[in-house]
Amino acid sequence: MATISDVATRAGVSTATVSRALNGKETVDPELAGRVLAAAEELGYRPNGPARNLRKQETAVLALIISDVENPFFTAIARGVEDVAHEAGYSLVLCNSDDTPEKEREYVDVALQERVAGVLLSPTGSPGTAELLARHSTPVVAVDRPLPDRASDTVLVDNRLAAKHATLHLAGQGYGRIGCLTGPSGVPTADDRLAGYRDGLRAAKLPGSTSLVRRSNFKADGAQQAAHALLRQNDPPDALLVGNSAMAVGVLEALAALKLKPGRDVGVVAFDDAPWTTLLDPPLSVVAQPAYDIGALAARLLLDRISGDREETSTTTLSAHLVVRGSSSR
Repeated sequence: MATISDVATRAGVSTATVSRALNGKETVDPELAGRVLAAAEELGYRPNGPARNLRKQETAVLALIISDVENPFFTAIARGVEDVAHEAGYSLVLCNSDDTPEKEREYVDVALQERVAGVLLSPTGSPGTAELLARHSTPVVAVDRPLPDRASDTVLVDNRLAAKHATLHLAGQGYGRIGCLTGPSGVPTADDRLAGYRDGLRAAKLPGSTSLVRRSNFKADGAQQAAHALLRQNDPPDALLVGNSAMAVGVLEALAALKLKPGRDVGVVAFDDAPWTTLLDPPLSVVAQPAYDIGALAARLLLDRISGDREETSTTTLSAHLVVRGSSSR
């Protein structure tokens, strides 16, 4: 059976152009559209069920359900998804779950009612969501975190290895009592970063202690309280690995309130390279994640699944890299 890629090769265009042409998008040059239709006819290409339904409903919409739209990491993911979706002739609906299973379920229900072509999801960890999508045969790709208890296309970052490298960097700068602020227990990204931090301590032959670890929500207010608790205890940490850029804001607020300076008094490395991190004095050392690439790749995987070009599920793990700046240098 011919695929959309076969049609694209025969017509000498991209799969995105084939998708737009077959969906009757006016943005396709008439000459290109003619080549696509001729190639599809020659090859006997027949879109799969979801694609036929898509044309009958006269809609081409993807839903992106993320945990926090204010987090620059997820904003960049959304941009990557939107760029690829738009190029392929699809619109994007953005939903914010606030990391709550109830709100996630509400948005999935809406997506199913509106018969979206597919869903990109940063899961809260509720198994009911995955079961619901599977029951309706809705194509889904998980981003940043895997779907619980169900195989799906997934795009992740190696958080554990990145956290280990960040911890080893702090140890290499002479910090000997390194703490970690991470997200809620049970959230894979939070757990992986904590595991990587502990890997780094072991590799650096530094002692670990539960007194050096705090969990909070992935937001500034929770991190500020957690940082205060860490820094005001007896024998506080002299460096901190922080779970994301929103948490870093809370940590910096706590340091300022205690009249402690990043780099000089407390070394700081945070996940995510937000635009403001270079504007600080000193600039913030970060673990930079390929957020845009996560979104773009996830969108391509979803479009391929919608078009019927893919059957087997895949997990793609991208690498993050450490950007050393003044907040962690002695």
